[in-house]
Amino acid sequence: MKHPVRPAAFGRRKEPHTFIIARGDEIRHFTVRPWLAAFIGSALAAIAVGYLLATSYLVLRDDLLGATAARQARMQQAYEDRISALRAQVDRITSRQLLDQQLMESKVTELLARQSQLSQRHGRIGPMLERAEAASTAVPAAAPARQEEKPDVRAALPGADSLTTAFASATDLRATATASPFSFWSPRAAISTESSADHADKLFVAINQSLRTIENEQLVRINSLAENAYQTTDTIKEALETAGLTVDLDNGKDATGGPLIAVDKATMFETKVKELDEALDALDAVKSQARTLPIANPAPGLPITSTFGVRRDPILGTPALHSGMDFRAPTGTQVHATAPGVVVKAGRNGGYGRMVEIDHGNGFSTRYAHMSRVRVKVGETIKTGDIVGDSGSTGRSTGPHLHYEVRRNGDAIDPLRFLKAGKKVVQYL
Repeated sequence: MKHPVRPAAFGRRKEPHTFIIARGDEIRHFTVRPWLAAFIGSALAAIAVGYLLATSYLVLRDDLLGATAARQARMQQAYEDRISALRAQVDRITSRQLLDQQLMESKVTELLARQSQLSQRHGRIGPMLERAEAASTAVPAAAPARQEEKPDVRAALPGADSLTTAFASATDLRATATASPFSFWSPRAAISTESSADHADKLFVAINQSLRTIENEQLVRINSLAENAYQTTDTIKEALETAGLTVDLDNGKDATGGPLIAVDKATMFETKVKELDEALDALDAVKSQARTLPIANPAPGLPITSTFGVRRDPILGTPALHSGMDFRAPTGTQVHATAPGVVVKAGRNGGYGRMVEIDHGNGFSTRYAHMSRVRVKVGETIKTGDIVGDSGSTGRSTGPHLHYEVRRNGDAIDPLRFLKAGKKVVQYL
């Protein structure tokens, strides 16, 4: 049997696969198309691949989960380390700020205490400054250099404005110190805090320097006042001793000694204040003694015609002791007491004519003779400069004048020495 020949241009036709299943007399067959076979093969391959993948996942799942957990653990550890570092940094900054705040508060407290102390000193020295101002006088011409260095008593201490300014600045510094600058931390806040701390530290240094300057000025000027008072005391004392007048002052400078113990600033002020007080006490004492001595001029501006000592008697022409000094004074010229005292004689007294005698205490007395009129009475208390009478020519006299005597324990002494001493110290009294 011959098969028909097909043209070669169409190719060879693939026949579908036929499966025959015989079972006894029963025969079954079915035909499998190529696309169905391909589909079934693909499904079986997919199932195999899925199975392999599922098996691999089940096998490798623990490793994958462990790796993921380890990665997460590493990330969490790094995060916690970063947080710990930031927290430690915040703690350090906070601790530093707390320490700075505590230090600043202690410094501010110290400044306020010093300011309060300066205010108390200022109030305490006020009365002493009034005493020093009352006792303030020009330094004698013998010491011109000292005169230039003489302090102004009215400016002996810094004014209240300086203390008020320092107090206000210290109060502002305390407000800066007590404010909580780290309630919420951030880099900008930290920078701002450091800037505030630097500003506060500079302010503290400025206030501290200002208070130190005030303290030094107080000490220097108190010391200058004390030196000026001591110098004035010595000047008055030397002038009186030159006139033969003994001034008894127990200033505690003699017969002293002991180990040298340095004082700090806390006690330096008390020492200087005590020294100024002692200097003013000594000055007051020597002034009080000088005011009781007959050193004033009984006839200011009038010329001296005869001094104390041996001279030719104007009436007899023979040598005689002149127990006083004479001032050329027209009749009626006012005669002044040369020191405070009590009138013990007032009226005619032999060759003295109308005379007034005043007892000044400590053995000193003065006599004013040949007066035309007596203006005081016995027992009357007299002050320096009071008018005791008018000049004249009563008694043993050749013309109008004032005869003036100074006596110590009843003995006549040269009044000119007292007048010279009075010219030197009158500017201090």
